[in-house]
Amino acid sequence: MTWLSYKLAELNQRQRYYRSTSCCISNLGFITVFCSVVLCVLANPPIVMADGLVIDKIYHPYVQPLEQEMEWRVTAQDNQPGVADHIQLHRFAYGRSLNESWFAEIYLVGEKSDQQNFDTKFIELEAKWQLTEQGEFPADWGLLFELEKDLHQDKWEIATGLLVEKEWRKWSGTVNFFVVQEWGADIADELEATFSAQARYRYSRLFEPAIELYSGQHTLGIGPVALGQIKFGAKRQVRWETGVIFSLDEQSPNQTVRFAVEFEF
Repeated sequence: MTWLSYKLAELNQRQRYYRSTSCCISNLGFITVFCSVVLCVLANPPIVMADGLVIDKIYHPYVQPLEQEMEWRVTAQDNQPGVADHIQLHRFAYGRSLNESWFAEIYLVGEKSDQQNFDTKFIELEAKWQLTEQGEFPADWGLLFELEKDLHQDKWEIATGLLVEKEWRKWSGTVNFFVVQEWGADIADELEATFSAQARYRYSRLFEPAIELYSGQHTLGIGPVALGQIKFGAKRQVRWETGVIFSLDEQSPNQTVRFAVEFEF
C-alpha cells in the first residue's frame, strides 16, 4: 500500500510538471509570435489602398451572454499630410449579445475638422463572433464583421477582422487584422488591410496600463493607453479607455488621441 501511494503521488507530480511545462511553452510560443509580428509590421507595414482613420480601438474576441451596452467613442488626430487638420470621429452605439457566441452593434458616426462643422456621416452595423471558449486553446479567437454606409454619398464599406488574444499571468496580448473593401458610385473600389496590437498589464480592475501599435493607410503609430472598469452592481459597469498614439513615420498624424466609454447592463 505504501509503495502504491508513493507511485500515485509520483504520477500526480509528473502530470503537474508536464502541464506546467506545456503551459510555459505555449505562453513563450505566443509571446515569440506576438513580438515577431509586431517587429515585422514595424519593418514592413501592410500595403493598403484605401482611405480612413486607422487608429480606433482594439477589439477583444469575447462575448458576454445577456449583455447590453451603450458606447461613445472618439478619435482625434492632427498634422497629417494631405488631410484636414484636427479631424475628430465620434461614434455613438448600442449593442447587445444575441447568444453566447454572437454580439451585434449599430453605430452612428459623426465627423468634425477645422474645415467642417460636426456632421453625421455614416451608419455602421457590426457583428462579433466568438469562435473559441476562453482558455480552451492556447489563444482565444474571434471574428468581427462590419458594414458601413455613407449617409450623404453612394459609398459602402465592408470589413472582416480576425481577433486573437492570449493571457499569461497578469499580461494580455491582443492582435487585430482587418481586410476592408470599399465600393460605390462616389468612390473608387479599393482594398485595405490594417493591423493593430495591444500588450496590456492587468494591474487592477480600475486601472490597466497598455501599449498599442497601429499600422495601415498612411499610418504607423505606437503609444501608451490606459483602461479600466467601474462596477455598479452584478451586471452594471462602466468601461473606459484613453490613450495617445504617436507617429513612427512622416506620413502618419503627429499624434492621435482616442477615448471610449461603455455602459454595460
